Amino acid sequence: MRNLKLIHKVFIGLVLGIIMGALLYPMKEQPFVSKYIIGFLFELLGQGFLRLVKMIIVPLVFASLVTGTAAMNDVKKLGRIGIKTLLFFMVTTALGIMAAIAGANILKPGMGVVLENVQQSKFVAKEADSFVKVLLNIIPTNPFDALVKGEMLQVIFFAIMTGVVITLLGDKAKKLQGLFEEANELMLKMVSIIMELAPYGIFGLIGKTFITLGWAAMKPLASFIIVTYILLVFHGLVVYQILLRIYAKENPIVFLKKILAPMTLAFSTSSSAACIPLALKTLKEEFNVEDKISSFTIPLGTTINMDGTAIMQGVATVFIAQLYSIHLTTNDYFMVVLTAVLASIGTAGVPGVGTIMLSMVLAQVGLPLEGIGLILAVDRIVDMGRTTVNVIGNLVCSVVIDRIEKRTEAKERAAQK
Repeated sequence: MRNLKLIHKVFIGLVLGIIMGALLYPMKEQPFVSKYIIGFLFELLGQGFLRLVKMIIVPLVFASLVTGTAAMNDVKKLGRIGIKTLLFFMVTTALGIMAAIAGANILKPGMGVVLENVQQSKFVAKEADSFVKVLLNIIPTNPFDALVKGEMLQVIFFAIMTGVVITLLGDKAKKLQGLFEEANELMLKMVSIIMELAPYGIFGLIGKTFITLGWAAMKPLASFIIVTYILLVFHGLVVYQILLRIYAKENPIVFLKKILAPMTLAFSTSSSAACIPLALKTLKEEFNVEDKISSFTIPLGTTINMDGTAIMQGVATVFIAQLYSIHLTTNDYFMVVLTAVLASIGTAGVPGVGTIMLSMVLAQVGLPLEGIGLILAVDRIVDMGRTTVNVIGNLVCSVVIDRIEKRTEAKERAAQK
């Protein structure tokens, strides 16, 4: 095992977790399996690894973002990168949900499903915050409180402001800039150490998922799950790779091989935030993406990139409409796309954002909100796929922006000669 690359170890952990979880599912109620396999082995390995990852997310994001912003030495450049990043995520979200609506209408996941046979979860619709409130919540009233609570958008805002001020102070803040650079190196080294435990953590997380859920929960909504995954795979392996080829001139096959570890981690944890450390490490080591780019695009993408979520919502909207025999017009579908794209930005960083976004989309076109209860019954299964797509999107965006910026800088240098 020592000679294997981390990517291969992670994949082995994933496969073994699926096999062990599926095999032990029929015995999950037995005291030994329940107490020692689920409650001890899977829980200790999975949650232990997840807590280690969460431990370094905030200090890593803060240190890397301050370092990256300060290294730009140009506030205008930061604005340029920010606009390009936002445009990338908004365009790909729109493409994702349009493909999801079209695909779901062709494959018809809701046809033939008997409503009485479907397990429902209780759902109480929550009212989303106004767009103004969301914008105001980005500004921390107490930055230390934001760091402690892990409020990612507030951490990003404060880190960028700190980096900008360091740039404006110039030589006066050189020592402070050096301190953040050293802190960033410290965090990256810690990431390398923690990621050696990833195969064991993924084994525990995925094993517990399959031994707890099994296949029984999937059967009634199998058509919804299958169609959603088909469209997620299409977006992640086709749409993103076309953009990567056009704008970054990268080989999609080579790219996918290099990001297998972050993809596997995303699938196992269902957490984009948990993938931040490994994503930053992969971009630096495998793609030579500059820290000043990745330290901005990855944390921002983690909070506002909702491509996977938007695809699920597109399929869910069509699925619920078909299930309740409600006809949706072209105008309705246009409103679904518009609502999902705007909501992905407007609800960024809000807990339970996927459910809030789906309730907004359904309400917009007059579909019963009770339908969300059906989707929540299999949300954990679908969440693994949509998180993976979100993480692929963050990585593709980072490489694309990095390559575009390098070409822009090369042209600027050539023009100055």
